[in-house]
Amino acid sequence: MSKTIFITGAGSGLGKGAAIGLAKKGHRVIASVEIISQVTSLREAAADAGVELEVIKLDITDKRDQQLIAEYDYDVFVANAAIGEGGPLAEVPVDRVRAIYETNVFSTLENAQIAAEKFVDKKEGKIIFLSSIVGIVAMPYLGPYSSSKHALEGIAKSMRAELKEFNVQVATINPGPYETGFNDRMFEEKWKWFENEDNFTSRESVAETEKILEQQYDPEEMIAKMVEVIEADHHSFRTAYPQEVEDTMKSTEKEMWEDEV
Repeated sequence: MSKTIFITGAGSGLGKGAAIGLAKKGHRVIASVEIISQVTSLREAAADAGVELEVIKLDITDKRDQQLIAEYDYDVFVANAAIGEGGPLAEVPVDRVRAIYETNVFSTLENAQIAAEKFVDKKEGKIIFLSSIVGIVAMPYLGPYSSSKHALEGIAKSMRAELKEFNVQVATINPGPYETGFNDRMFEEKWKWFENEDNFTSRESVAETEKILEQQYDPEEMIAKMVEVIEADHHSFRTAYPQEVEDTMKSTEKEMWEDEV
């Protein structure tokens, strides 16, 4: 059955792929992008793929833009938009962390509240939060981003319990590291403020984490999984993908209960 799906952060990466993939399955997709220049490029990408998207400019941190979420009618709201930055938590400028939380936590929650109110009125609907493997697994030198996704996990769990009585579904999707450019940009960002002579954390230790960039997955498989979950009537609360990411998340949770300090 065809659905209407509103997705944020569809200007690039997994969000863009999922928006086009859902349209290919026959769904009406309202694809929002952060900046106006992405509107044209996404429309062109949709045309190249032979599908139609309703593309709108929506910066999720902008209060006026947020009102667009209330103006549309849809069955599924996908909170996909996010930003990222790494760096040692003991040294990262806290204003950088605040900026990440403003997008990934506070504005994402504001957006979801608008969708939730619409769904409560209709007594049906689904909110999906795009989390991450690092929403469960805290990796060194990814704390600013990882902690924002940990917060999002808490929001999703609480909102799920609170909205169940209104027949509103809430779920998360937790991708592993996919080669969309997002991770590369996230790792690059910290070098704007991190300098060896000013920081006690060694550059070598920080750079060690970046080896994960050499082991990123093909995003097409994650896009296919996102499309499958977003359009489904019923599925697991948390969808981690691929399987080895799910296994890592589960084993890491267990290890934290057993670790000593």
